[in-house]
Amino acid sequence: MARDERELARGRWPACLLGLALALLSVGGAADEDALVVLSWGGAYERAQRAALFAPYTAATGRPVTVRQYDGGLAALRGAVADGEVPWDLIDMTRSEAMAACAEGLLEPLSPKLLALAPDGTPAEADFLPGAIGRCAITHSIFATVVAYRTDAFPGRRPTRIGDLFDQRRFPGPRALQDTPAVNLEWALLSYRVPREELYRLLSTRRGLDLAWERLDTLDEIRWWQAGDTPSRLLAEGEVVMASGYNGRFFDAMVHRGVPIEILWDGQVQEHETWAIPRGAPHPEAAREFLRFATTAERLADLARHIPYGPARRSAAVRVTTHPESGVDMRLHIPTHPLNAERAVTKDETWYARTRSRIQALFRDWLEAREAQ
Repeated sequence: MARDERELARGRWPACLLGLALALLSVGGAADEDALVVLSWGGAYERAQRAALFAPYTAATGRPVTVRQYDGGLAALRGAVADGEVPWDLIDMTRSEAMAACAEGLLEPLSPKLLALAPDGTPAEADFLPGAIGRCAITHSIFATVVAYRTDAFPGRRPTRIGDLFDQRRFPGPRALQDTPAVNLEWALLSYRVPREELYRLLSTRRGLDLAWERLDTLDEIRWWQAGDTPSRLLAEGEVVMASGYNGRFFDAMVHRGVPIEILWDGQVQEHETWAIPRGAPHPEAAREFLRFATTAERLADLARHIPYGPARRSAAVRVTTHPESGVDMRLHIPTHPLNAERAVTKDETWYARTRSRIQALFRDWLEAREAQ
């Protein structure tokens, strides 16, 4: 095997070529005809992907990567597949959306055989976390939706439980929440001290949903967000005192921009983030090559060194060290670290994939009724 092939299989490439590879990366504009087009989430997350995944891949293969940005959802994918004009080769998507897309026939099937062995030769299926290898998507990271709060907003006290999100007497001020039922419903029920193990059983009933809507209705002022960088901006500008958001985005705001916020890990909702190949992708074989490269232990560990999301491979998790610029120990900021995960909720992505349309419609009905008051 030639040296470049060996390095690609291991997810490695000489650092001297990464600067050239970064220069070949493009964001937004017209894509090179041979470029791999990736749909991802922008912001700090995309910057981490470019450094840990896209630039090394380009250095290894010579194939440029063009990045498009989105805020999740399946509408654009449905339309592209229906029109037979799919512009992306890979999509970085949550597992619940990948499961729903797979069920609709919007994604290419993926074989576990395309995944690289662990460095010690362990087969991928034994190295990845349970449930990480799906029919149409491969989990690469575990992220969490958490609450962050301004440290200067509540003199003499700080939130310690997820129920404090709804306690406006002790913690007054506007909140920012994601414009989606997911996580908001879980937190609403957790504030009643519903056991984590009972959340989705109760949310499957009208009573459980009504309890959740009632709790959310107690919040006087909510700023709804869609783009992942909005919560940290709202906190930084003092427009809200608490916000839901992705733990990696809040880490970036704290460490790199000095925003005076802290993360409330209680009640964090963990979710799988996956790679998927849309049906009709322009370069499906190159997409599979990238997927293999980007899910090696070395690449996943490097990604976690740039943004604190838990690697989906056991062999990668033990290789996570410090942030390459700040020197911060990234292990302490990963959602799956034992100190952070003590009271974590694992999002039931099967439940969401099955109930997605109905729950979304109920959420919209509740939101319209709230806004009409």
